[in-house]
Amino acid sequence: MLYILKMDKNYDHKEIEKKWQKIWSETEIYKTSEKLGGPKSYVLDMFPYPSGDGLHVGHPKGYIATDIYSRTKKMQGHNVLHPMGWDAFGLPAENYAIKNKIHPKVAVEKNIQRFKEQLEKIGFNYDWKRETNTTDPEYYKWTQWIFLKLLEKGLAYESNEPINWCPSCQTGLANEDLEDGRCERCGSVVEKRPMRQWVLRITQYADRMLEDLEKLDWPESIKESQRNWIGRSEGMLFTAPVKDTDLTIQTYSAHFEAFAADTFVVIAPDHSFLPKLVAGTKSEKEVLEFAKKLIEKRNKEGYEGPKEPEGIFTGRYISDPVGNGDLPIWVANYALADYGTGIVKCSAHDERDFAFAKKYNIKLKPVSFPEDQELRKEVENLEICFTDMENSVLTEPEELKGKVAGESKQEIMDYLVKNKLAERKVVYRLKDWVFSRQRYWGEPIPVVHCENCGVVGVPEKDLPIKLPEIENYEPTGTGESPLANIESWVNTTCPKCGGPAKRETNTMPQWAGSSWYYLRFIDPHNDQNIVDLKKEKYWSPVDMYVGGAEHATRHLIYARFWHKFLFDIGLVNYQEPFKKLQNVGLILAEDGKKMSKRYGNVINPDDIVSTWGADSLRLYEMFMGPFNDAIAWNTDNMMGVRRFLEKVWRLSVNITPRPPLNLRGSAEQSEAEVIDPKLENLLHKTIKKVTEDIESFKFNTAISSMMIFLNELEKQDPKMPRTRLSSFFEVFLKLLAPFAPHITEEIWSHFAIASRDKSEKERYSESIHIQPWPEYDEAKILDEQVTIVVQINGKVRGQFEIEREIEEEKVKKEALALEEVQKWLGGKEIKKVIFVPEKLINFVV
Repeated sequence: MLYILKMDKNYDHKEIEKKWQKIWSETEIYKTSEKLGGPKSYVLDMFPYPSGDGLHVGHPKGYIATDIYSRTKKMQGHNVLHPMGWDAFGLPAENYAIKNKIHPKVAVEKNIQRFKEQLEKIGFNYDWKRETNTTDPEYYKWTQWIFLKLLEKGLAYESNEPINWCPSCQTGLANEDLEDGRCERCGSVVEKRPMRQWVLRITQYADRMLEDLEKLDWPESIKESQRNWIGRSEGMLFTAPVKDTDLTIQTYSAHFEAFAADTFVVIAPDHSFLPKLVAGTKSEKEVLEFAKKLIEKRNKEGYEGPKEPEGIFTGRYISDPVGNGDLPIWVANYALADYGTGIVKCSAHDERDFAFAKKYNIKLKPVSFPEDQELRKEVENLEICFTDMENSVLTEPEELKGKVAGESKQEIMDYLVKNKLAERKVVYRLKDWVFSRQRYWGEPIPVVHCENCGVVGVPEKDLPIKLPEIENYEPTGTGESPLANIESWVNTTCPKCGGPAKRETNTMPQWAGSSWYYLRFIDPHNDQNIVDLKKEKYWSPVDMYVGGAEHATRHLIYARFWHKFLFDIGLVNYQEPFKKLQNVGLILAEDGKKMSKRYGNVINPDDIVSTWGADSLRLYEMFMGPFNDAIAWNTDNMMGVRRFLEKVWRLSVNITPRPPLNLRGSAEQSEAEVIDPKLENLLHKTIKKVTEDIESFKFNTAISSMMIFLNELEKQDPKMPRTRLSSFFEVFLKLLAPFAPHITEEIWSHFAIASRDKSEKERYSESIHIQPWPEYDEAKILDEQVTIVVQINGKVRGQFEIEREIEEEKVKKEALALEEVQKWLGGKEIKKVIFVPEKLINFVV
């Protein structure tokens, strides 16, 4: 169907954008092809959770980028998958609902509708037929199904260990949900609370996740964040008896080179072993009360790290297996229960240990020294703490005396193992994923608890276990989800024995649904399988994934873990889900702060679209600066891109279309239509620049190059027949189309009206967004002139410009005519001339 209007001299963005958004929707131009063949591009945004405040101008930045990228790929002949959906379960949505006294389901539906309205005004090419929502039972049926598979393989288990508890959100949290010991969502300092919860064995995949990072085209900073969070550490595990008891303790050290210097032991104040350790000692009550105060202080101040070391002696000693005698065991505020074993042997070669020992007059014994004698004396006299193991010499034990500690790490490990003093141990900063939430708004965990059978997974035929609709969904604060109060839902029968059973009342975290959503976009309506294996093999992995760097240690790790598990059970074809990753730099408010309702500095994109147009918004956000950089919004700067679009519009009004420019050949031309070589040269350079910049997400420089070309095209106007100008302009429009889809579509449709040729009318009546992407000719990128460097005896003495492909004699003549060259020659005899065409000439004298 042909959709065209007569072109107006004035650029009315409101009419144009509304018109084309309607047409694109009706014609389903962005529907993803079901044909599995040919080149493909799966382009994906990290899907948003629909907050109640709607979008501000910072949110669309990444969406605009993927829109440009995917439109370009489509014009380059790729089958494109560019979907959108909603990450709508979890704390953000529930807290919003509680604050506004509205049911989460109602709030989410309303917010999604608002988000879609805003996104559609910006003109994105999403295939809305593939829209997903993590709160849809038909979607979370498969989230529950994955959990059952994890349970079946022993990767999901119940635990009662102390976990992070947010007193404000009143739920347990994973380590990844914390920032400096505070709840990432509300900022409250978390507490440690023993609680029954479900946990996923993500640590079993730690090594594979580390190794496979090398295969990914991701920013190095993100890969490094993942390495640090996984935190693989190969060290030594020491086992020692506690004197006068039948207890033993284990201490882990990643920096064990100076093990002979250990003089005391510290244990975390919240370590579950502490009560047992001090039981029966004279100071039992005092120690436990002091440990409680340390915990309260940490809960108040957070985990940033205590400024002043604090501790108390437990009254217990270990008999050190490596020969350091009896070492006192202290409770210390800097010891962490969830790192290593939570109990650490300490020495003079760690700054925190050193400061702690100095404060409490604990014996210290250095055994690792620098070569510098003055510095060595300071170490011996305990005036300074020497920690540089890479450049230190050991004095103990005798067998390792004289060894450089850093160079002898493996030898030291072998010594400890051979003498049965310790064993090798690999530990991770990454902990198993605490997967339960004591909240309402999340996927029900699909298990029942039976007195006879224990934990039993719900049969697949009974999925989804739907979240019941209730009036009172606020958290209870008791460690139980509000679901526990719904007896009609909780009480059920055991699918194994048929006896009475109770449903699991904890729900899944927000990250569950987002750990596999990219697979559902591939096959969104499949009710038999999570994804068709043939479709997954074609579309996976995601070719371009765009989102915020803040997800480096949560969503990206969780999704990689789930994906590897699905690979292991044969449900996906590839071991990694996201091939290439691009981070989005924040758009800050005009005051330089993060946009927030709290600061009153939020700018609504609807207002910008209404005043300046969606195409102007799109161009401005991409032109602000490098895509990965944070930059402050400035509405005044919208004028620049708006004027650029108006210039495009003005130039298009009177252009007469003609057959497309043959970019690689020389079409027959009348004498009046000879192409300006400089403009043709610039055209091909612009095609190359824009193409490469889109691929590398350098959108600001791509726009800049188009602005430069348009200026030159405008200068040609009075000199060139309109028919030839239109050939250049048509190529330019195609380059601009992914950035400004509405105005380019409107101009393109105008060409259909103006065309006299039937075949050309048909071509222009098809959307510009399905036209072939321009290709540049390498030969036409070459400049007419080249810079020749002049050397004398290999040293640069001057340079000049000359026509390309000029013969050697002319280059030699021009070079010798240079005043600076004559000065350096000084009348000397030229014995040899070395000439590199189009680059340099060297006179050997």
